[in-house]
Amino acid sequence: MIVTTTNLIEGQPVKEYIDLVTGETIIGANVFKDFFASITDLVGGRSSSYEKVLREAKETAVQEMKQKAASLGANAVLGVDLDYETLGSGNGMLMVTASGTAVKV
Repeated sequence: MIVTTTNLIEGQPVKEYIDLVTGETIIGANVFKDFFASITDLVGGRSSSYEKVLREAKETAVQEMKQKAASLGANAVLGVDLDYETLGSGNGMLMVTASGTAVKV
């Protein structure tokens, strides 16, 4: 399955546009609130544990989107967009959404 943020794949014309596909994942974001509350302690540094959580959430959302595209008979997803949003009371949850157009190339 080809997944790209571009609207075309060079040398591979789109034979059929199938449908919009999405994948979503929601994770507890309390760790993010703690992270931002202590940002002064991390000036100039990076937090690999928080980056790992974000990366896993993104990979889960993209994998779900790819599975939906494959179930529709697509072999590629074009124009992929990733969106990160906080949800819930006190923004205690983080939602990662991947969306794109399922196509046959």
